[in-house]
Order: sequence, then C-alpha cells, then structure tokens
Amino acid sequence: MSYENLLLDVADRVATLTINRPDKLNALNDRTIAELDDAIDSVLARDDIGGLIVTGAGKAFVAGADIAELAGQGPLDGRARARTGQRVFSKLEQSPKPVLAAINGYALGGGCELALACHMRIAAQGARLGLPEVTLGIGPGYGGTQRLPRLVGKGRALQLILTGEMIDADDAHRIGLVNEVVPRESLMERARSIVTRILAQGPVAVALCIAAVHRGLEGSLEEGLALEADHFGLLASTADMREGMRAFLDKRPPNFTGA
Repeated sequence: MSYENLLLDVADRVATLTINRPDKLNALNDRTIAELDDAIDSVLARDDIGGLIVTGAGKAFVAGADIAELAGQGPLDGRARARTGQRVFSKLEQSPKPVLAAINGYALGGGCELALACHMRIAAQGARLGLPEVTLGIGPGYGGTQRLPRLVGKGRALQLILTGEMIDADDAHRIGLVNEVVPRESLMERARSIVTRILAQGPVAVALCIAAVHRGLEGSLEEGLALEADHFGLLASTADMREGMRAFLDKRPPNFTGA
C-alpha cells in the first residue's frame, strides 16, 4: 500500500512509524486506520525490523479521531468503525516485537487509545493526554474503556473518561499512564535507546515475556503463573538460553540468534 498519512522509516532494526497529518493534528480518519493496519502487518512480517516506535508529525501525537467522519455515522457504521480500530490497535498490543509510543504532543481520544495499545509509552514535556469523547456525546471506541483501567486503575480511569479532562505528561507519569517524561528534544533519542536495549536481549525471550504479560492480565493469577512456567520451560529448550548462560559465565556479551 502507498501511504498518504504515514511515514515508515527503518534503521538498525528499529522502525519508526509516524502519523503524518500535521495540518489535522494527525487525526485518525478511516484512511489512516487502513494505512496503520497495513503498516503494522509489514513491520511484523519484516525480518529486518525488531522493534517499533510510533509517533506523530508536528506538535501532536494524535489529537483524536477525525470528527468530520464521525459526525455522519449511524449506529451500524459507528460500531463497525470501532471494531476496525480495535482490531488494528490490538495488533500492536499483541505484537511479539516491542512497540513504544513516543508521545510528542497531544494524545487525545483515538490518539491516547493508540498509545495505550503500545507496550510502553514515553512522553515529551508539555504533552497532553486524555479521552475527551464524552464532551462530544460519545465514548471511547478504540479500547480506551478497557486498556486505561488496566493500566491506571478503575477509579482514575473513570475520572478521566467521565470528565473528559486532559492531563499533562507529568500527571500521566504520576498515575502510570506513561513510563517516562523527557525533554521534547530528547524524545526520539530516548525512545530509540529503549528499543535498542530491548533488541540486545534474546528475541524469543522478549516475545514470550510480552505474551505472558498480555495474556496473563486476561486471566487469573494462577493461570498467569502456569503460562509463565510454560514459557520458562520452553525457553530452556532454546539455543539462545544456552548462549546467554555461556556468555554470562564467560563474562562476555551474548550473541543471540532467535533460535
């Protein structure tokens, strides 16, 4: 697919996916969601990509959905639009490759939901986050009512969702919505350093850790512990485990191959 609203760059096994509608504050219209769907599939399929950074062009990460499109929707197409966005964002959440949101500015509505679907979030100082859908007479549709309470707790999530208020990056960090807050000029450098550090680890171990956390949160503690034990045993069969152990004992950096 040829992208009108995205930029995809790859360097040193790290892909940077930029939402590129700065004149619309990177609002997520249907075209952009379709392009995200295709771009995520491409990132997951490419062997030269080990991890992904998602960010926005200009002064916004993503300032929400495209209201011009939402204003004309009815019940059936509204539900279909939500299910499409949920399906696309779930690909990020379920990715075996690490996905980090570099929140460079406004992350509101669908933009906040896009960030929530990523494995980690770092924000630039001055960024603003929120789910203001109720101010338009609607609710979150791309996973916000489900992912936000899992991340920050029920009470804090309901306060943000029901008031529609925006919070700044420091408050988002305080409640656990973002992992770090950094100066804007350092945002992409810090994002790349985190992903690069992850890519130095055993790739099979990284993928199974992501899966264990994601799937474990969907079930009971006992089910999650059983899954962790299964993964622990599975990793004991890998060449990467043997290499990691040998490298530790030999006091040298490991050379992981993903086998």
